[in-house]
Amino acid sequence: QVQLVESGGGLVQPGGSLRLSCAASGSSFRFNVMGWYRQAPGAQRELVASISTGGSTNYADSLKGRFTISRDNATNTVYLQMNSLKPEDTAVYYCYALVWRVYWGQGTQVTVSS
Repeated sequence: QVQLVESGGGLVQPGGSLRLSCAASGSSFRFNVMGWYRQAPGAQRELVASISTGGSTNYADSLKGRFTISRDNATNTVYLQMNSLKPEDTAVYYCYALVWRVYWGQGTQVTVSS
């Protein structure tokens, strides 16, 4: 049974940084693409970033330069380094992994507020 366990969310002041982690397990097959979506209150879920096993990355245009995605294929862990955080980054961040279907983590709250 595939499981994605996220960690690293919390409360941070504007301009601060957070690093999210997501460890995937339970698949006999390779976790191909892994990444992050986020959902703010009253808004649709939106792509933050994704990364392939080969390291190819894709970012939401509005987040380029502030967020960095990386992964450790040996441990099936994906990371999201978030810098220069803004109040509008406040959302629940969801990790996902694509095997033969998409699997989702439970979500981790990120709140950017003074």
